[in-house]
Amino acid sequence: MRAREIAAVAVIVFLGVAALAPGLLAPGDPLAIAPLDAFRPPSLAHFFGTDESGRDIYTRVVHGTGASLLIGIAATAIGLGLAVVFGLLAGFGPRWLDFGTTRLLEVLFAFPGLLFALLFIVVYGPGVVTSTIAVGLSTAPGYARIIRSRVIQVRTSPYLEAALVLGRGGPTRIALHVLPNVAGSLFVLATLGIGQSIVWASSLSYLGLGAVPPAAEWGAMLSAGRTYVTSFWWMTFFPGLFIVLTAVAATLLGRGLQDRIRSS
Repeated sequence: MRAREIAAVAVIVFLGVAALAPGLLAPGDPLAIAPLDAFRPPSLAHFFGTDESGRDIYTRVVHGTGASLLIGIAATAIGLGLAVVFGLLAGFGPRWLDFGTTRLLEVLFAFPGLLFALLFIVVYGPGVVTSTIAVGLSTAPGYARIIRSRVIQVRTSPYLEAALVLGRGGPTRIALHVLPNVAGSLFVLATLGIGQSIVWASSLSYLGLGAVPPAAEWGAMLSAGRTYVTSFWWMTFFPGLFIVLTAVAATLLGRGLQDRIRSS
């Protein structure tokens, strides 16, 4: 394992602990206010400084890990779930269905994903659930194209042709042969997609369309700190740093898994 992959795993382990047991890393209350401690710079008393209400930013960042990761994982699950359906329809269905599904995916893929998410939120209203669904829907076309190409490779393999000769139906072939051989690609896509989904969801929260202050969520913290960014830089720097670290760590881990799958 290379050094960058070790660093990525270390970051993910830290994020996992922060998401599952934030009290171990930051035992304080992320919503507790202390007006007399407002706008304190980073120090031993407040590692990441404090915000306009005197809330400890380190505590809020750690406790916001769970919400941010949950949004990213849920959005990725939605995108991959839809991608599997469209990918199987295009790659395993008849030629006319493949043609129609592929053209639809190309049209959706050509549309900027974040803009599609914004349009979805305009129609259905802002909120954490809406923004999560919007991010999931906007990432699905790209995933579906990758899964379709993988399904087509598996469909033309000798063992799948042998299963057809043995009289196994389409659902059986999909369950026993197609999905197990696509699972590796799905796992890599999920690893890569979580980081992207967190960045997009945080962007929507920054615009006030997802989680809103004073929620301990990274995008909401960025949104709250943008008013003071020129004077109290730490209010946006540390939430943004964790967003970047999460995205980079997930991408490095996904690339490493991808390389191992290709070499195996």
